[in-house]
Amino acid sequence: MNMKFIRKLPIPQELKKQFSLSEKLIQVRDARDKEIKKVFTGESQKKLMIIGPCSADREDAVLEYVNRLAKVQEKVKDKMIIIPRIYTNKPRTTDEGYKGMVHQPDPEKKEDMLKGIIAIRELHTQAIEQTGLTCADEMLYPENHRYLSDLLGYVAIGACSVEDQQHRLTASGLDIPVGMKNPTGGDLAIMMNSLVAAQRSHMFLYRGWEVQSEGNPYVHAILRGAVDPLERTIPNYHYEDLITLSELYQKKNLKNPVVIVDANHANSGKQYLEQIRICNEVLHSCRHSDEICKLVKGFMVESYLEDGAQKVGGGCYGKSITDPCLGWEKSERLIYDIADQL
Repeated sequence: MNMKFIRKLPIPQELKKQFSLSEKLIQVRDARDKEIKKVFTGESQKKLMIIGPCSADREDAVLEYVNRLAKVQEKVKDKMIIIPRIYTNKPRTTDEGYKGMVHQPDPEKKEDMLKGIIAIRELHTQAIEQTGLTCADEMLYPENHRYLSDLLGYVAIGACSVEDQQHRLTASGLDIPVGMKNPTGGDLAIMMNSLVAAQRSHMFLYRGWEVQSEGNPYVHAILRGAVDPLERTIPNYHYEDLITLSELYQKKNLKNPVVIVDANHANSGKQYLEQIRICNEVLHSCRHSDEICKLVKGFMVESYLEDGAQKVGGGCYGKSITDPCLGWEKSERLIYDIADQL
């Protein structure tokens, strides 16, 4: 085997014991889980806003951002549920660039995964303690999920992972909503097959155990646009795209047919300001079709304290070091505008 074993890391159970949740936070998490699930089952007519930095790069800026979101959540609580994005591991297309806090708790220092898994657990815990909001993270590595499994309110599986069997099987064993993105090439059949697999029960190998999942009825689609062979972006949030997805759901006969529209990535061509227009166009489609209105349960938006992006070490507090994000003032206005239209 051509790899170097550096050190044995603590297993999730050990880390959870060392950095445990108080009974109060467990109650907060359970209440949030129930509220979010009701959106997927149709018991609640609220929309979700899964919003936050492309990548969580530093604890202080992320927590300031989440605290600001909590104040907005209070004002729109009758119409929307805000789920902060705290993405602590990032897929890299060419394996270059910042891979997230789980690798580098300090983006300007060397990788240290022991410090990283502690840092991401502390960050998610602090977010709940300070704001009462459980957050979203991406399941880039299925074997890492249990380090945060008692903290998260939402999980996303990215476009590069959605066809992977281990991601599908692990999602089938979770008891919170899991959003599966269409692959980068845009093939909706692949995404739909992932949803079918994750809603079913499976026997499989997980972290050295033979396990059996129950199937996850809250697994759902995320439309994030596509990239063609010439690297041109193809959006898939338009009226016709949403009708097509609704028809695919009907053919598969899945539980809780839901879509979250990712307003950035290939839908916006990574033009972050376009996220505002895209959200408004989807709401327009909802007003013109009951079918679409029932299908669309919310949005995913990349947002941070400052507009745009910078290189690692750029020095601007609260500005993304990965993909460009919508700044706070525009993000706050977008949430209020959406709430006004619901």
